[in-house]
Amino acid sequence: MEKNNNVERSTASRGAGPRHSILDLAPLELECLSVLWPMGQGTVRDICRALAASRPRAYTTVMTIMDRLEQKGIVARRKVGRAYLYEARLSADEARGKAVEKIVEGFFDGSPDALAAHLATKGSVAPQFLSAAPAPVDAPVTSVAESQTQNLDETLL
Repeated sequence: MEKNNNVERSTASRGAGPRHSILDLAPLELECLSVLWPMGQGTVRDICRALAASRPRAYTTVMTIMDRLEQKGIVARRKVGRAYLYEARLSADEARGKAVEKIVEGFFDGSPDALAAHLATKGSVAPQFLSAAPAPVDAPVTSVAESQTQNLDETLL
């Protein structure tokens, strides 16, 4: 009985806005959103056409994905004739911002500086993200990230 009350409370506390994180999206959900953002709004058929450029998807698959995104509160839809017209509830920039905020809060104790330091010290980060211009080969190495970037530059010579 307590379990049912918890379910009712959690369902009742959900707002009208997006109730899921942008990080919770499946790859195909994010792919559909990524083609919807530049359109502003579109039908399932519009989204299918845009997806066909990279990899064709079945109409029913895209329809299911868009229905799930609507249920999650990520997109809004309204009936236009026999079709639904979908529109993202947040822009691509807002989604990126929320995703980065969630990563900073979850992994870096709310410190954007800690995220920046992490990115700067990891060899898996592409060199172009570490600094605007690579250090000259003769310059003294001051960090692990610069050392790895320098080694990468030297192997390309």
